[in-house]
Amino acid sequence: MGRLLAVTLARAGCKVELFEAGSPEAEGAAARVAAAMLAPLAESAVAPVPLVRMGQYALGRWPELLAPLAQPVFFQREGTLVLWHRQDAAEAARLARVLARTGTQVPELAPMRTLDGAGIAMLEPSLGQRFAQGLFLPGEGQLDNRALLASLLATLQAGPGVKLHWQSPRTPGDFSPGMPGQPDWVIDCRGLGAKPQWNALRGVRGEVIRVHAPEVALQRPTRLVHPRYPLYIAPKPGSVFVIGATEIESDDMSPASVRSTLELLSAAYAVHSGFAEARILEIATQCRPTLPDNLPAIRRPQPRVLQINGLYRHGFMIAPAVLDAAMELLEHGRSALAQKLGLETSEA
Repeated sequence: MGRLLAVTLARAGCKVELFEAGSPEAEGAAARVAAAMLAPLAESAVAPVPLVRMGQYALGRWPELLAPLAQPVFFQREGTLVLWHRQDAAEAARLARVLARTGTQVPELAPMRTLDGAGIAMLEPSLGQRFAQGLFLPGEGQLDNRALLASLLATLQAGPGVKLHWQSPRTPGDFSPGMPGQPDWVIDCRGLGAKPQWNALRGVRGEVIRVHAPEVALQRPTRLVHPRYPLYIAPKPGSVFVIGATEIESDDMSPASVRSTLELLSAAYAVHSGFAEARILEIATQCRPTLPDNLPAIRRPQPRVLQINGLYRHGFMIAPAVLDAAMELLEHGRSALAQKLGLETSEA
């Protein structure tokens, strides 16, 4: 959110100073670890309707935001494939009912389709013999999160009127916005770094594995229904795949456990046997900044200070919606978009 807002403000003609506690490579940020799937209907299994609306809005905005960036960013909307093994058919039926209900609540979503083995093979030829049933969620997408972070950085570095400060942690209290020699606005997008000023924030741990798997051919994010660890596999350029599932109510940043690593890799192999010869590039853990209702929020704790936080596991999916609402707040003091989408804005 910080880089996206900085680029947008700079393009609007503002002078921007960005202060980052870490490095330009965004090490230690949840955004670097994420799979960056843009899947509002699929996420409605765990996400309420406002997040679905934000995600659907964002799908149309991402191409507009990516087009003027300094470097190309992989983005596609080939849909989401949902699969399950025979023993998990009851869980899959429950999921299908949830997704169907979401479709009635958010009718602008493309309707899901049920698939048999032949239908699966039409979408993903390598999976048609392994699964007899599935769901296809058209229009959903994904992007390359690390390429996006790098492109936003390059755009900021090339932008006039932009000053970048790395290894420079700041809090809103370090500034007196509106005073002579001070910024007009201070925007706080620090995620869990803002916890001292936003006590309701908590961390929700996630673990992901990045692998290089040239023997695997998947064109779109694929999800495996399971009652304990609903797996996702997100393909990236260069035969790289991001595999994840775990979600733990903890702000523990320690390395991934043997158990969760085995579960993730075993489940991925159960989807496609080509993962047996994959090479593990990275096993990463990170904590998502989350508010009590698992929804994002924008608040103004004092005049000319905006705090944006709580994007949880849906950061890339909803970031354009949060961005546009924040820009409306900065310009008009209110946001019709936030009200329409159900994004909370408040005075702290």
